[in-house]
Amino acid sequence: MANDPLFWAMSVSVLVVLVILMWGIGSFGKGGEYNRKHANKIMRWRIGAQFLAVVMILIFVYLRGGGN
Repeated sequence: MANDPLFWAMSVSVLVVLVILMWGIGSFGKGGEYNRKHANKIMRWRIGAQFLAVVMILIFVYLRGGGN
């Protein structure tokens, strides 16, 4: 599995979601003007990244034997 490029693409997409989530939580925790200005944009980025990650996971599972 570690030699599979699709596995690495899927893993990167999940890590991107994690980074965006941490960015949003940090922004929310800090509060202030930055949070008011960027909270919705960060949430939209996270939702888009999550959609892409779920699609990548489904493709990986389907192509690697889970869709028999």
